[in-house]
Amino acid sequence: MTDEEWAAIRPLLPVPAWLHGRGGQPEGYCHRQLLDAIRYLVAGGISWRAMPVDFPDWGRVYAFFRRWREHGLITEFHDRLRGRVREREGREAEPTAGIIDTQSVKAAASVPSVSRGWDGGKKVGGRKRHIVTDCLGLLLVVAVTAANVGHRDAAVGLLQRLRRLHRDICLVWADGGYTGGPVDWCRQKLALTLQVVRRTDDMEGFVGRCHVVECVTV
Repeated sequence: MTDEEWAAIRPLLPVPAWLHGRGGQPEGYCHRQLLDAIRYLVAGGISWRAMPVDFPDWGRVYAFFRRWREHGLITEFHDRLRGRVREREGREAEPTAGIIDTQSVKAAASVPSVSRGWDGGKKVGGRKRHIVTDCLGLLLVVAVTAANVGHRDAAVGLLQRLRRLHRDICLVWADGGYTGGPVDWCRQKLALTLQVVRRTDDMEGFVGRCHVVECVTV
């Protein structure tokens, strides 16, 4: 990352326990180096052991990543960044509305067959991403299922997580795949308005606000 990016990110990083006297030891490497290594791995789709020698040893990078994941620090860091971006756009850090959608993607041969399925509507065999974003297209919650799991089946758990993690959310836009049961269920169980946005006959894909989700899922 550039010096400008690091200057923006550094204050948002979770503070190590050892700085608060709660045990642990300082990292052997700068967090900037470790984050750069993880970003390189994700962008290139490489294995941990294939980490170039320009970065810290792969074992140290993986241990750093695993520790952050187990303690929820990756999610915390992501949420802080999202809040900062929203504030930069003149919005409150916590959103009050969201958009839900899914996308089926072809699974690689290495993906276990028990976690894959066939989406008959999209003619795709693999997995399905179920996500909720804010109105800027920034991720709020995500779930990955087999591709044969329907919109409405996955929506229950996804929207429950959304309500638990983002208490200010009161409205979620959706496409026609969520028509019916989920609308009433959200109102009765979550005190949440699930508003279905209809497609028009003369336009392809999403219309209006729901388009921002497609920009994330492609």
